[in-house]
Amino acid sequence: MSESSRRVDETAARTGFAGVVWLERAGVVALDAAYGLADRRHGIAMTTDNQLGIASGSKTFTALVVLRLVEERLLSLSTTARQVLGTDLPLIADDVTIEHLLSHRSGIGDYLDEDEFDSEDYVLPVSAHRLVTTEDFLPILDGYPKFRPGDRFSYCNGGFVVLALIAERVSGRSYHDLVRELVCSPAGMADTEFLRSDALPGRAALGYVEVEGQWRTNVFHLPVIATGDGGMYTTTADMARFWTALISGLIVRVETLADMRRARSEPDPGESRCYGLGFWLKADSPRITMSGADAGVSFWSSHHPERGTTATVISTTIGGAWPVVEIVESHT
Repeated sequence: MSESSRRVDETAARTGFAGVVWLERAGVVALDAAYGLADRRHGIAMTTDNQLGIASGSKTFTALVVLRLVEERLLSLSTTARQVLGTDLPLIADDVTIEHLLSHRSGIGDYLDEDEFDSEDYVLPVSAHRLVTTEDFLPILDGYPKFRPGDRFSYCNGGFVVLALIAERVSGRSYHDLVRELVCSPAGMADTEFLRSDALPGRAALGYVEVEGQWRTNVFHLPVIATGDGGMYTTTADMARFWTALISGLIVRVETLADMRRARSEPDPGESRCYGLGFWLKADSPRITMSGADAGVSFWSSHHPERGTTATVISTTIGGAWPVVEIVESHT
């Protein structure tokens, strides 16, 4: 057993981790493991074939869809949201651009402000069962302006729903189809999909929140079908395929990826983490990362191009992934 495997096993046992872990070095899989239960009620063990939610990790897929449409000249980074939205969402400033939205610098505010609500305690502005298509989010996206576009970085879920809406309107295709066609298909990600929260297939692991000392599923916290701000389901093997395809130029052009990796925000004092276009970056490292957390979900996937390492950790609780991520990241 390798040092990384031993430390992950120990951390998983100590923290009660329920989820999956993948670690790959130079094309060789060093760790592909599952821990805990995929279904706590029925005692069904987690496997590496289970599909798990990735929360905001799929914001990266939204960014890639938009940038594919930029490559196809249906959009540009300087296109304003207003040019596509027309009279919809009138409180979005007229000078908010695609680049502002992709880099969390739009200032439009958020229908779900993570600075104000705990991700396990929030209440959606409308009943979750009404949120099936991207257009269904329109009534909850307007009315939260915070600052002038470009002034600063402020993480914004609503901005990525707006991006999904823009992508649909300029392409004439649904956001979900765009992700399948432009991201998943070229990467060979057959197990990555938007799943209905109220009709999960048998391979999908259930997400859990702890309420008054009891584990309950996260079904009441999620839209029926997720959209641009996050919520796809995937496997660790599919995430490995994703990174290979991305770095190889199969999803977007190599020069487009290079622009996505250019920092658009400054790290907070004492930290190195910053943001590009759809990716978390480090000011002192070439590492590129996707991450997300929501009720019943924590997700982290990262690639270090110089070391040739790829790793993914996904858990079925909001904080479950992070102790394992700390171990895995130190070995990549």
